[in-house]
Amino acid sequence: MRPLSEFPLQERKRISAVLTDIDDTLTVDGLLPAKAYAALERLSSAGLKVIPVTGRPAGWCDLIARLWPVDGVVGENGAFYFRYDRTRRQMIRRYQQATATREENRRKLRRIEQCVLEAVPGCRIAADQHYREADLAVDFAEDVPRLSDEAIADIVRLFEEHGACAKVSSIHVNGWFGEYDKLGMARRLLSEEFGIETETPEQNARVAFVGDSPNDEPMFDFFTNSVGVANFAAFAEQAVHPPRWITDGEGGHGFQEFAECLLEAR
Repeated sequence: MRPLSEFPLQERKRISAVLTDIDDTLTVDGLLPAKAYAALERLSSAGLKVIPVTGRPAGWCDLIARLWPVDGVVGENGAFYFRYDRTRRQMIRRYQQATATREENRRKLRRIEQCVLEAVPGCRIAADQHYREADLAVDFAEDVPRLSDEAIADIVRLFEEHGACAKVSSIHVNGWFGEYDKLGMARRLLSEEFGIETETPEQNARVAFVGDSPNDEPMFDFFTNSVGVANFAAFAEQAVHPPRWITDGEGGHGFQEFAECLLEAR
């Protein structure tokens, strides 16, 4: 990882789309600072496509797509993307799985839920679970005292023993059935909505991704312009695919720093 201040001007000039995680990338201590929200708005006003890519639930993503200065949102770790067409006043929703499949998977996840709660003391089903369509989120740090790494690993193991995928964010373990992830759905959104085909080096160079935790590593690995906010440094030693650049500031402060870095190149 190299300091963001070394990001070459010509590479920054090519960027036309910004993908960003939300929790601990835009937020600081669980809050969205005004400066981070303003950075989203400034990037959008400058003509960049701005797309949060998050593990947060469908209910939140509907609000984000409608009310935030963004061009779409990928939610529940790649289960779907939402994009609000402000001209037609219509929400575009694209899911990885059919409705019947999601319903069947929710039934299977409810069985895992009870196993996790009984086996891992101190964890809790995430407060935003009621608003989810495709996954189960187990809270280990948001509304409960942070659990040990061993306990977090136990939650992951229980999902996997039931045949589910599991990813660890900075606050939740998210589990789901199906072969999809944030990267695949983010690439689909860029292609379908904006004609950006990220498999080519030229098109990949048009996109930047900003994240903060190990579950962002597939995005860090795929996108040439990958940026970690400073709090990613806590995971640096265990990272297989770290970001190319790292900010000085943590969370939303680091995102603002990145936004300024892009805007000064335009």
